[in-house]
Amino acid sequence: MRYEKIDSQLFISNRERLKKLLKPNSLVIVHSNDVMPSNADGTLGFHQNNDIFYLTGIDQEESILVLFPDFPDEKFREILFVRETSEHIKIWEGEKLSKKQATEVSGIQKIVWTNNFETILRKLIFEAEQVYLNLNEHDGADWQFESRERRFISTFKKQFPLHQVERLAPLMFKLRVIKQPIEIALIKKAIEITGKGFVRMARYLKPNIAEFELEAELSHEFLRNRSRGHAFSPILASGESACVLHYVTNNLNCKDGDVILMDFGAEYGNYNADITRCLPVNGKFTQRQKQVYEAVLRVMKAARSMLIVGNNMEKLRKDVGKIMEFELIELGLLNADEVDKQSDDAPLYKKYFPHGISHHLGLDVHDVGSRYETFKAGMILTCEPGIYIPEEKLGIRLENDILITENGNEDLMANIPIEILDVERLMS
Repeated sequence: MRYEKIDSQLFISNRERLKKLLKPNSLVIVHSNDVMPSNADGTLGFHQNNDIFYLTGIDQEESILVLFPDFPDEKFREILFVRETSEHIKIWEGEKLSKKQATEVSGIQKIVWTNNFETILRKLIFEAEQVYLNLNEHDGADWQFESRERRFISTFKKQFPLHQVERLAPLMFKLRVIKQPIEIALIKKAIEITGKGFVRMARYLKPNIAEFELEAELSHEFLRNRSRGHAFSPILASGESACVLHYVTNNLNCKDGDVILMDFGAEYGNYNADITRCLPVNGKFTQRQKQVYEAVLRVMKAARSMLIVGNNMEKLRKDVGKIMEFELIELGLLNADEVDKQSDDAPLYKKYFPHGISHHLGLDVHDVGSRYETFKAGMILTCEPGIYIPEEKLGIRLENDILITENGNEDLMANIPIEILDVERLMS
């Protein structure tokens, strides 16, 4: 991997905390992701299942984690299965992890080649009272896709129909939503790289530059800083394209007088950053652009102050909606009388601010965590208000990543320019 070695204590601690949540006499099985095919003999590459990475640090395909904390023979209480290297694999793909390397990464002592999984499973399975199996339970997931985990669940239920199957995902959600100090450090590293990318783009931006040229500058900066690349498909949307929330074609030229909305983030060690900034293509905001930008910035600062222990996403959304209403009225986009008469189920501000104000961030950009859960110290959430005015060909969104602490919160992107004077100074 490109990233620096992660302290195995993180993964050891994660497994220990998971074990405390299990029912007595439980078996846990977690699979890696597939290498995704493209066409012919091509592949789209490999991105590890975040749950097995969280528990082991292993970033390799065909890996399986088995936990059985109450198994009589302590040698079988933690087992990591990894793919064995052959001469053919060495020539075509390079070396895979040795057993010693897998132990160094994960802290697991018993390493077994993956082709022995079924044999060992039969040794363990009949001692278990229930088996925890994993599945991507994110509410935005593609349920049509049959992952390695889904295939295993189908096979397992056919082979062992009388065993009680439990859902691992709720336990993983509970663990992953609170970031450990090492995780916070990794996210800060992703943010540091992201900030470097922003500065590079800001200094490169000028009229008639293509959006994809900015993306290239961003990619260069990420890769040279040990990132695998983009945390998600970057949005580099100039002019009216900024009003398309998930614009990723990035194929237009940036016009003099327009503002470009840039939503992007670097990945580092499988952890992610997520930032949005808006820049005037020619280096100077117009008066109207400043008005809208400052309105969004005020909403952002107000929303950020609400990302505290004890609040929750639903209350945050409603409170930010009221603040946004005021700003939109001041901008002449909403009528105060009509706002007073609006339906609570269809607030008028949604016309100009149609998306959510925040989401969890971590191993996934839209990380695990319930929108109904009370905020706790250790959570990292985005703060991302926006105002989109298609008729003015103007879209402004600003986004920072916020760590909730016992005594308020910490803006992890506070050192990345966001005030108008700082942005214009950077571009000059």
